[in-house]
Amino acid sequence: MDVRAALSAFARAAWQRSRTARLEVFSLAGLLVVLLAVLAFGQLGMEVLEGDTSAFDHAVLLALRDPLDHTQLIGPAWLPGVAVEVTSLGGPAVLTFVTFAIGGYLLVIRQWRTAALIGLSVAGGSLLSTWLKLAFDRQRPELALHAVAAASASFPSGHAMLSAVTYLTVGGLLMRAHRSTGAKVYVFAVAVLLTVAIGVSRVYLGVHWPTDVLAGWCAGATWALLFLLIAVWLDRWRGVDGASLSQDACTGSTLRPRDQP
Repeated sequence: MDVRAALSAFARAAWQRSRTARLEVFSLAGLLVVLLAVLAFGQLGMEVLEGDTSAFDHAVLLALRDPLDHTQLIGPAWLPGVAVEVTSLGGPAVLTFVTFAIGGYLLVIRQWRTAALIGLSVAGGSLLSTWLKLAFDRQRPELALHAVAAASASFPSGHAMLSAVTYLTVGGLLMRAHRSTGAKVYVFAVAVLLTVAIGVSRVYLGVHWPTDVLAGWCAGATWALLFLLIAVWLDRWRGVDGASLSQDACTGSTLRPRDQP
């Protein structure tokens, strides 16, 4: 019996050490990605200000329009309407609703910290997007009529950035709430698909240059990753394994290593 207890204690200690090592590797890799993304955004911003991306932006935008009539989008007649509906998924009203709906659910199941992280991520991302737009003050495309109304500055794309902030933050935190690899992949794929589709729709509808959307994706994904790292560090600080945040969708209970028999 003593031998079995000793082996069990050794196994738990080994698992704890390996878990700590994985967390350290993930944290360092995440910080490196954040740093590289910030540098990439800065480089792209400088090229935009210097006009080095003008040829690329014009070429992509014109490729999506009839060469004889820039007011006409390419594709079947139903595609512009679908693009308008897709782009609305990244609008302030929809993102605010999604944030409050998911945040409310998390509060109901008493996941206060996760709800707070999502709220802070979206609110902070909105402020950052507004500040960046004011700082760069880039004009919207004038090659064609805009298919939807747009008033603020162009760089970075607010729809692209805030959809990345909202959907990727929510997706990242939900991924940590599942043990199943299939569930993790599904949640991540949906979050990325929404983010990409919204950004592409902004270019297709003529309200943003392609580099606006690329910058929005870069800034939004970086912001979301930063809050995912914060969630991981908070769990580590409290001594909770990130994989142990599996939620019972009906009861909201949390299974943690110390609660296991």
